[in-house]
Amino acid sequence: MKQDFIREVIQGMLPYLNNAQSEKLQEVLGYSLAKYEIAENQKEDTTLVQDYVALFLAAKRIEGCSEKSLKYYRATIQAMLDALQKDVKHIVTDDIRRYLTAYQEKKQSSKVTIDNIRRILSSFFSWLEDEDYILKSPVRRIHRIKTSTNIKETYSDEALELLRDHCTELRDLAMIDMLASTGMRVGEMVLLNRCDIDFNERECVVFGKGSKERVVYFDARTKIHLQNYLDSRTDNNPALFVSLKSPHERLKIGGVEARLRGLGKRLGLQKVHPHKFRRTLATMAIDKGMPIEQLQQLLGHRKIDTTLQYAMVKQSNVKIAHRKYIG
Repeated sequence: MKQDFIREVIQGMLPYLNNAQSEKLQEVLGYSLAKYEIAENQKEDTTLVQDYVALFLAAKRIEGCSEKSLKYYRATIQAMLDALQKDVKHIVTDDIRRYLTAYQEKKQSSKVTIDNIRRILSSFFSWLEDEDYILKSPVRRIHRIKTSTNIKETYSDEALELLRDHCTELRDLAMIDMLASTGMRVGEMVLLNRCDIDFNERECVVFGKGSKERVVYFDARTKIHLQNYLDSRTDNNPALFVSLKSPHERLKIGGVEARLRGLGKRLGLQKVHPHKFRRTLATMAIDKGMPIEQLQQLLGHRKIDTTLQYAMVKQSNVKIAHRKYIG
């Protein structure tokens, strides 16, 4: 407790002292406080910590973060606070480093997961620093964790045709074409209503992350299959995609994933899931020469780096380009 008190005093004096003066002040405080006991008001500090978290989440909500993201933020920050059992003002860089190391060893988490935790904690402590609740973020000196770049799989033309040919329901065929031709997220697709579809322009408006609207486009094949599916329905549900059985409720993300997984298993295809359609469209678009800025807008990415992670350029095209421009 004494060390926490001394550290807090030193942090408060850092703007006014050089290194030698800070070291001397720490020495004097340690000597002067040796004969005293310092007690911490646990109840007050706990309340303050929860207030900090609540205020941070309120700020992120105003910025447009979804409730799903806020829930993940809260759980990540709370897990760190529970593990360290310290007031935020007393948490130092080594505490965060030890926490991340212990978390990775205990959970056997990937580097991507650990870096996500680091990023959230950095956001939290940077906010505390900006709001003058702490002097300096303890995560500032913990740099981004390097992760290996894996080439993520996409659907081949043959795999896409296999999926289409073995659909036993008009809904599933329309659903696959919708994902494959628009590149929309599965969470965006299940929120669509019938009235959202403009068949004349072959487009629709979706609500992406952060409740941002954007227009996506579908091809002629998708238009035909989607019209056939809607014409076959007898229910009054406004949702674009509904369950096959009565009462024909709006299809959820889990329902789409399970349906595609089952279809892929029957065909012997590996890793059939909705997000793979999005990655396939991005790769195909880049492969055919679509400007990356236009693809970014089509996919609804805030940062172009995210778009680049989705789009994998085929090695054969790199070879052709090398021969064209260099060799």
